[in-house]
Amino acid sequence: MRVTDLRLTSVTDGAAIAVPDPDRLVHLQLRRFAGCPVCHLHLRGFARRHGELDRAGVREVVVFHATADELRPHVLDLPFAAVADPERRLYTRFGVEPSPRALLDPRVWPAILRAVAVVAVEIARGRARPPALRPTGDRLGRPADLLIAPDGQVLAQKHGVHADDQWSVDEVLALAVQFGIVATETANWDLPNFMRISATCRQRSGHGRESISRQAGSMD
Repeated sequence: MRVTDLRLTSVTDGAAIAVPDPDRLVHLQLRRFAGCPVCHLHLRGFARRHGELDRAGVREVVVFHATADELRPHVLDLPFAAVADPERRLYTRFGVEPSPRALLDPRVWPAILRAVAVVAVEIARGRARPPALRPTGDRLGRPADLLIAPDGQVLAQKHGVHADDQWSVDEVLALAVQFGIVATETANWDLPNFMRISATCRQRSGHGRESISRQAGSMD
């Protein structure tokens, strides 16, 4: 799969976002609804380690199926771009579909309880805002991750099976290192570190559909 000339707009400052990025890998995250507690907690982890991602040559872009006005208050303090996609155009383009399993899969329940508890405290302290009672695009969305090369090649992708089934920061960094090696040194490579980290994370959070490109093609 190849992405060409995707033009997005940041909801926080109106800046144009070009995907692919000619100088960096793009980690495109397709999230859920604005104010989703699981997404909130997940993105805080990426925000804390944004410097590591930046040094690894990874640009974070997160997308929500929400209107810009609905999304903006929830993402103002993120150090990377957030994009509103209320009509789910990007979700449709990349095959990311909602499902009741987003919330009904038992593996997501501990994450939901933890995220709701953390966000409730932050709301009480004025550090976060609650989601709308009826958010745009409902609450059954599932996350997806794509790693996109400067030439538009989708190097790796993951489609989560439930609301907390997504790449961790460590997985994204491992992919960035491995694809950096591919780009600059050799086409004969493997993914021992990524597979170890990925296997651990899948045991913890789920078994989403995942594929990793090998230079010119993808393993679907």
